[in-house]
Amino acid sequence: MPLFLLNMFSAFLLSFLGVLLYRSHLMSSLLCLEGMMLSMFIINSVIIINLHFSLSFIMPIILLVFAACEAAIGLALLVMVSNSYGLDYVKNLNMLQC
Repeated sequence: MPLFLLNMFSAFLLSFLGVLLYRSHLMSSLLCLEGMMLSMFIINSVIIINLHFSLSFIMPIILLVFAACEAAIGLALLVMVSNSYGLDYVKNLNMLQC
């Protein structure tokens, strides 16, 4: 496995670990999710280019579209939660009231 792909897999795992460990703020969780999506995009692009999958050149673009939609929804939720509760602590949110 090339060193570049090893670095990207470690970046994905580090972002996933960040999602699991830093769940106190909604903003930190969203940033870790964006890191995961970016590393998946780079891994997907490098594998497609290196293996010459000519039919799969659209897959990284589709992944970026889903990442942009996820970011927009996440930021909208962050704004709604911070306007409603005054802060973005996930532990203080009561899901029964939302």
